[in-house]
Order: sequence, then C-alpha cells, then structure tokens
Amino acid sequence: MTRARPEPVQVVKQRRDAALKALVDGVPYIGFLGVQFERLGDELTAIMPFDEKLLGNPLLPALHGGATAAFLEITSIIGLSWSMLWEEIESGVLDPETLTHGPLPRLPKTIDFTVDYLRSGLPRDAYARAQVNRSGRRYASVHVEAWQDNRARPIAQATGHFLMPRRDG
Repeated sequence: MTRARPEPVQVVKQRRDAALKALVDGVPYIGFLGVQFERLGDELTAIMPFDEKLLGNPLLPALHGGATAAFLEITSIIGLSWSMLWEEIESGVLDPETLTHGPLPRLPKTIDFTVDYLRSGLPRDAYARAQVNRSGRRYASVHVEAWQDNRARPIAQATGHFLMPRRDG
C-alpha cells in the first residue's frame, strides 16, 4: 500500500496563514485596536502595536486598562478558535476560501473574564499568548499573559471561561 504524497510545506503554510487572516479580519474590533497575530506552527503570538489612542493616562504615560483587557480577551478568543479549527485547517477540510468569502465559524462567547493588572503598560508594543487549559464541546478555559519588553515581566494576565459554539455537522 502506498501513502499519498504529502502537500508541499508552502501550500500548508499558505492555508494556515489564509485561515488565520480570515479569522482575524472577521472581527472589526481587532482591526480597530490594531492587533495582529504572528503564527509559528500552531502557536500564536498577539501583537498590539503602540498607538496614542491606547493611552489611559497620558501623564504617566500608561496603556488604558480597558485596552489591555480587550487585548487579552481578543488573544484568548482567537487562540481558542485557532486551536478549535486547527485539525480542520491541517487536514484541508476547512478551506481558507470558505473563511474568506463564506460565513465565519462562530466564535466562543465569553462567560467570565478575570484580569490581573501586574504593572503599568508602557507606551510601546505589547505581546500576548493564550494557553487553552481545557476545551470541550460546551465549555473552555483559557489563561493568557501579556508583556512588553520581557516575557518574564508580564504587564497583565487573565483567565477566561468560554461557551463553545455548536459544531454542526
């Protein structure tokens, strides 16, 4: 029995990148905050480039707590959605064209989200990564950390619980 020849790595990378772009572009608030996602394999790093509109206290100056919390929540939801869709993207079952031109998959809905502000966010780029602690058919738990210059010195962390969308099919 012969195995099917694997897809070229460039095709797989293009499919992953197109799926991530479609997922992120489907949420206008992500664009408003300027949040971008960098992908290495199945790991996502969110980047919130500094912008004056993100300042809460211009005298310090410090990032607004709401912008920080939104950044953490966005990172959690996209990270959770990415992990949920990963198998379908990898297998080619989920075509990025479907994501781009068709209806987007439903995103998880926040049940609760608790943010711990650890230090003031400075007027510079911020980074975040989410870790899915549990993901089932109905419920998921995610931990996320945000940092600026040094990942060992996070500016904020959060834990969120999410209602998973129904997967029809």
